[in-house]
Amino acid sequence: MMILTGKTLSSAIRPPFPYGTEFVQQFLFALRLCWFPLTISTIAFGYGAPGLQAGNFLVLFGAIDRLGGFFVLATIREFAPFVTAIILAGVGGTAITADLGARKIREELDALQVLGVDPIKNLVVPRFLALMIVTGLFNIYALIFGIFGGVLATLTFNAPLGPFFSTLLNNASTTDLWGSVVKCTLFGAIIAIVSCYKGMTASGGAEGVGRAVNQAVVISFLGIFAFNYVFTQTLLATHPEISVIK
Repeated sequence: MMILTGKTLSSAIRPPFPYGTEFVQQFLFALRLCWFPLTISTIAFGYGAPGLQAGNFLVLFGAIDRLGGFFVLATIREFAPFVTAIILAGVGGTAITADLGARKIREELDALQVLGVDPIKNLVVPRFLALMIVTGLFNIYALIFGIFGGVLATLTFNAPLGPFFSTLLNNASTTDLWGSVVKCTLFGAIIAIVSCYKGMTASGGAEGVGRAVNQAVVISFLGIFAFNYVFTQTLLATHPEISVIK
């Protein structure tokens, strides 16, 4: 996978660039496939875990107005990137693995190499770039609907929305926002590399493609969890001021 990552990055910046049409198709395909499950998931997560459960805890101390500050920690830093990556891996990543796996089983990838067409430049690079960009954009989409879930939770407790947005904006920083978007974009890169690798190395017919899809999802989740831990700890270490809820 590391070798594939290096070849993909070098192919992406080295001319010629024949993958424009494929990139657009993959980008639009991911948008169509993932926007609805992402909407439902982000609202549900925002309303459920950080919304109702944290709200029930804060009500005990008469501090329901601090729910907005908690949403900076929960939604902007963690839930929005996580939910976005999980949806993209489970919906978009599996589609990529199944597509490339089917091409591998039918020996289409070998045929492309015989014709002098580089499968990495023409198939992997557009999927890699499309998934990175769409995941970063979807993170902003997930932030909006995740915070909307917090608004619903605040209204459920019959609390005014003014303190919610006040503590949200007081605690949110530019570092939180760009860190969330960058982290989610890199999640997309992990998903794309894992999905393409498992698809291009599938073997054993239709059953082998099914195994490759399952393995791609599991490895993507593990890679996301591990990278999130390292990235978040590094970000908090270099910007300790963002780790405090005011």
